Amino acid sequence: MKLEEILQACDHTLLKPESTWEQIRQICDDGMKYHTASVCIPASFVKQAKEYVGDRLKICTVIGFPNGYSTTKVKLIETLDAVDNGADEIDMVINIGWVKEGAYDKVYDEIRRLRLALPDKILKVIIETCLLTDEEKIEMCRVVSKSGADFIKTSTGFSTGGATREDVALFKQYVSPGVGIKAAGGIADLKDAEDFLKLGATRLGTSRLVKIAKEQGL
Repeated sequence: MKLEEILQACDHTLLKPESTWEQIRQICDDGMKYHTASVCIPASFVKQAKEYVGDRLKICTVIGFPNGYSTTKVKLIETLDAVDNGADEIDMVINIGWVKEGAYDKVYDEIRRLRLALPDKILKVIIETCLLTDEEKIEMCRVVSKSGADFIKTSTGFSTGGATREDVALFKQYVSPGVGIKAAGGIADLKDAEDFLKLGATRLGTSRLVKIAKEQGL
C-alpha cells in the first residue's frame, strides 16, 4: 500500500493541551500538502483554521474530550459552536460510565441527539476501547450503528491505551455495513497503519504518518 494512499485515510491530529496556533497552522499546511482526510484539532482553533484552509481541507474537532462525562446539553452546545465555526467533522466521546452501568439507552440517546444536530456533517463516536470489555465493545458497535453515526472510533489517545488490531477486527465484525471505523492512538509506523486498514479501518487518527512522509522526502 502506497504511503500517499494511507495519508488520504488519515485524520492528521494535534490535540495536545499546549498546542499553539503556529503548530495548528503547520498541521493544516501538512494536511493540504499530503491530502489527508482532515486535520483533527482543538475546538478553540476551528474558526481560525477554517478561515486559513477554506475548502482545501476538512476540519475535524473533538467534543466531550477526552473524558466524555460532560452533560449531553454541553456536548450539543460544543457541537453546534464547532459547526458554526466551520467544523466539517465531529469526533465525540461517549459517557463511559453509562456503558459501565449498562445504560446503553442513555448512550444511544446522546449520540442520536448529536446526529440529529449534524445532518450534513460527519459524526464519529469515540468509545475508548481500552476501558471496555469485549462485551461492552460489541454492544457499542450495535448502539453506534443504530444511532446513524458515520464512524465508530477506538480511542482518544489520552487514556491507558490506543487502537489495537483485535479491536479493529471486532468492530469490523459487529458494526453495520456503511459504518466506518477509525483507529486512533498508538499508530506508530506504516506497518500499524497498513494492518489497521487491511482489518477494516477507513480512517486513522495520528500525526506520525505525516512525519514519516517528511522523513521520506515526500
